[in-house]
Amino acid sequence: MIVTHKEVEQYNRDGFVLMKNLFSKVEVDLLIREIEGGDRVAGTTYSTDDSSGLKAKLAIWFELGSDVWSSVSICPRIINNVRILMGEDAAFFHGKVMLKEAKSGGAWEWHQDYGYWYDQGFLYPNMMSVFIALDHATVENGCLQVLRGSHKLGRLEHGRVGSQTGADPSRIHQVQNMFELVHCEMEPGTALFFHSNLLHASAPNMSDRHRRTFITCYNATSNPVLQGESLKYFSSCPVGSDDWLAKL
Repeated sequence: MIVTHKEVEQYNRDGFVLMKNLFSKVEVDLLIREIEGGDRVAGTTYSTDDSSGLKAKLAIWFELGSDVWSSVSICPRIINNVRILMGEDAAFFHGKVMLKEAKSGGAWEWHQDYGYWYDQGFLYPNMMSVFIALDHATVENGCLQVLRGSHKLGRLEHGRVGSQTGADPSRIHQVQNMFELVHCEMEPGTALFFHSNLLHASAPNMSDRHRRTFITCYNATSNPVLQGESLKYFSSCPVGSDDWLAKL
């Protein structure tokens, strides 16, 4: 469950790498139950409109705790691979659950994660997201789409698209044909590690099946964030257990 040298090269070239079956069905089933009955997701969920007015739902938090989401975020299968791909030590930044519900889940417009995080004060794009499929993600239910290699463009300007923040649509129109469009169809338990400058989006979910995802995000410990007149550095992410399910 450790990335290979070839996968590190792929990540540097493409801006992402896919790791299949990183989590078992038993682990995924527990995370689905936490979405449907747990306090963390229920207490932090909000909606945002895409450009057509459909609702995209998101739950987000910025601290580690004693819940299952934190256990996944610090398990070696995730954090050790993040460190290898990033090429340096990493800190936990935040976790979030994306709820793209059947027949109503809104799209996410083209954007870079660093398009948001730059405005939050992070000086460098030495940041990464790990996108873990909890349902089957297909073209029909709005799987993630990425532009292979687009992280090499650097940060694009972002602004309002619907009630979301998205990359400048005119710039997207100009560069979209320069990069291969990849539909990231994923089985439950598969994880996509991707660079914070990789352009990505997803279509609405008008199918009969939910498309729910857990995303855990990391920042290089060498990458400070501006806080007023000072700089804040993040502490190294703790490393938990790959046997996190048995320890709950």
